[in-house]
Amino acid sequence: MAVIREQDLGKGRDAWHAWREAAEAVIGGISGEQARAGRLGVTPALPRPIMAMAVRYTLHLLERKAPGPGVEVRVAPWGAIKILDGPASDPHNLTPPDVIELDPDVWLRLAAGITTWSEEKQAGHISAVGERDDLSDLLPL
Repeated sequence: MAVIREQDLGKGRDAWHAWREAAEAVIGGISGEQARAGRLGVTPALPRPIMAMAVRYTLHLLERKAPGPGVEVRVAPWGAIKILDGPASDPHNLTPPDVIELDPDVWLRLAAGITTWSEEKQAGHISAVGERDDLSDLLPL
């Protein structure tokens, strides 16, 4: 099942654009030594439907960029995709051997390039299990 319906791609693109604009406004108020810590806390206050659509749209972009069945990327509660080549799910356990879980704000910061994979990982914002637990080569989108 697709993470976003084809007829919602335009809404997703608009939501992603709205999130980035809101994030840039938040970042604009951060300077100096607070910049790194401030970037890790960027969480624009947007309506829940816009956040959900931005997450789904960016997951769709990642899925197109790196298709495959080997790594599951979960951004609860709004979406999960499988990407990258590699072993697929075992038929008795539908979870692939590599799973990455992120909160929506963390995912969107990474997708936008506001923060890096290593910054978010060091801050404890990424839960990743498996050999392919680093998406830094695929981000930002």
